[in-house]
Amino acid sequence: MTSSDEHLIHIRSTASDDRSRVLKHGDTFAVCNRFGDIQPVETGDRGLYHDGTRHLSHLVLRISGVRPLLLSSGITSDNATLMVDMTNPELPGDEGGLCPQDTLHLLRSKLIYGAACHERLEVVNYGMTPAAFTLTWEFDADFRDVFEVRGATRLRRGRFLPPEVTADIAELRYRGLDERVRSTSLHFDPPPSTLDEERAVFWLSLAPGEARAIELTITCGAESVLSTGPRAPLTFAAARSESHQEAAVAARQWAQITSSNDQFNEWLTRSAADLRMMATDMPTGPYVYAGVPWFSSPFGRDGIITALETLTWHPSLSAGVLRYLAATQATEVDPAHDAEPGKILHEARDGEMAILGEVPFRRYYGSVDATPLFVVLAEAHLCRTGDRALIDELWPHLLAALSWIEGPGDLDGDGFLEYRAASEHGLQNQGWKDSNDSVFHANGALANGPIALCEVQGYAFAARLAIARLARLRGERALAREQERRAAALRRRFDEAFWSDRLDGYALALDGDKRPCLVETSNPGHGLFTGIVRPARATAVAQSMLHADLFSGWGIRTLAETAPRFNPMSYHNGSVWPHDNALIARGLSAYGFRSEAMRIFQAQFDAARHMELRRMPELFCGFERRDGQGPTQYPVACLPQSWAAGAVFMLLDACLGLRVDAATRTIRFAQPALPPFLDDLTITGLEVGDARADVRLQRDHARVQVALTRATGPVGLVIE
Repeated sequence: MTSSDEHLIHIRSTASDDRSRVLKHGDTFAVCNRFGDIQPVETGDRGLYHDGTRHLSHLVLRISGVRPLLLSSGITSDNATLMVDMTNPELPGDEGGLCPQDTLHLLRSKLIYGAACHERLEVVNYGMTPAAFTLTWEFDADFRDVFEVRGATRLRRGRFLPPEVTADIAELRYRGLDERVRSTSLHFDPPPSTLDEERAVFWLSLAPGEARAIELTITCGAESVLSTGPRAPLTFAAARSESHQEAAVAARQWAQITSSNDQFNEWLTRSAADLRMMATDMPTGPYVYAGVPWFSSPFGRDGIITALETLTWHPSLSAGVLRYLAATQATEVDPAHDAEPGKILHEARDGEMAILGEVPFRRYYGSVDATPLFVVLAEAHLCRTGDRALIDELWPHLLAALSWIEGPGDLDGDGFLEYRAASEHGLQNQGWKDSNDSVFHANGALANGPIALCEVQGYAFAARLAIARLARLRGERALAREQERRAAALRRRFDEAFWSDRLDGYALALDGDKRPCLVETSNPGHGLFTGIVRPARATAVAQSMLHADLFSGWGIRTLAETAPRFNPMSYHNGSVWPHDNALIARGLSAYGFRSEAMRIFQAQFDAARHMELRRMPELFCGFERRDGQGPTQYPVACLPQSWAAGAVFMLLDACLGLRVDAATRTIRFAQPALPPFLDDLTITGLEVGDARADVRLQRDHARVQVALTRATGPVGLVIE
């Protein structure tokens, strides 16, 4: 087993019903089934998690010992609350009678707020006679680290502490090998008829028309609720009110987009709600976590790309991302964590296994691309917002990142960014396609390091130009000229080393012997996004992205179906990733290939229409599109996943050719186009400097008419 294999996500079984429901707030999230239950036997990811540990592994509601019948289950459009409508099967009644099916209505509501899961169950008797029954919550906590849940094996674990039970509280506790005590406290209101460390039982009798409500608050943390004295938790109504107010404040920071297509509006609404849910408050500002359940923590690359995807529509998110990554930037050499001075964080974890060093990811720097992308985002944020103060604050960190690009990042001094894992247990491949088998030659043989990925050279090219523009603004003209010179040289060398007449395109990578990996992948499409592709090569790259070998009908695959190692069910060798498609579409648009960008947008919209809740997953399988069927799901894809949620916003940018320039207070549309599924589009509250603007776009035959309908200050509109 290679080092990368250690961190694969393993599937233990296929669930008969895998439509999970996800709730998240801060560092706490829940993955339930459609009933609101947690039953890991169905699919191993389910549970209530906090700070990288599963604090509840079992929570099942039963009525008179049997499962209720499901009527409906859904998440509110703001992602705040799970609402489950259920009824009773036929139940035994008093004195040998029966309580007929569909007599009782059970409305189960759940939300996560303040490191706690708040649940309310309301039961109404719609029958003509009294109904007597029991309601039982069965529960358990395994306190497993998220990496254990993913499939990692541990030789030793901590110990469970004796549970403590009162009339209304059951508290389960665990002392880890890191000596941290983790506790899960279940508080019932009103108190159950009986309560122990495994179940709470309520004996109820409802008259015709009578309703009864029970609230359950599950608190996660290191502090024992019982040992700190009686403190009533927030009521469900109070938690819901505070949660909704917080969500409403966050929503007002986004530009609002509505269109003539209700399904597209649903995709937009869910995507924006997913991003607000994944955003977690840090001392440095909001940081969007990568994805639930496996990556609900800060990831450098994911955070940067998500911020780039949403920069037009929610520019304040990028400031939080930049500040957090600057605060966690590596300052010393640490091979165990692939850290070097100036390098930007790949991943941060705070679970037991990370604290103990059983996995290297507590603060892990094993990505070759986060550092140049950090520089790219900083300059893009300045253009979008005009925030010179932030650039001044970040300038030492940007120079440190540049020093890494020009020093340790270039392992052999040839001008290319390369990687080779220093950590024995780290990631062997350190681009965004970080599976152990994602970089290989035309004969299928894995490439030996150090490896220079083609898209990473584009990121480095864009980073040098970004530094040059920032330096010129700061009056550092010598630095600006030097970076412009190095960027031009990198572009020439990239074309010489990576272009292949045999492929009529760019190689995936160069291996340690500088041999090109001549396989057709989506990676060169990122070269369009960064601008490193020579204009004379752009048509060939654009055509390859939309060729049938790469384009499945639902989007661009990561690997062409004619390549060795192609597998449409693999993580990186043939699947379709929405963020990959969005970056490529944006690049195509920048080079003038607007119709090709719209074709990708159309395919991704068609895929989103088939997704439950209109929620785009981290990835889906790369099988060819078949009539009458939707995309084939990837079984352990994160849902929600931030850069997948952000994809729709960058796809929209690509088709509209939209750019907001804060310095000139101008909204620019370069050859704006609307895909066939949109006749008109309204943008409300678009931030332009310290002003807000509303814009209306309407299709007029082959053209799109654009009008500035409202502005709170002087705002210019330019149609190119």
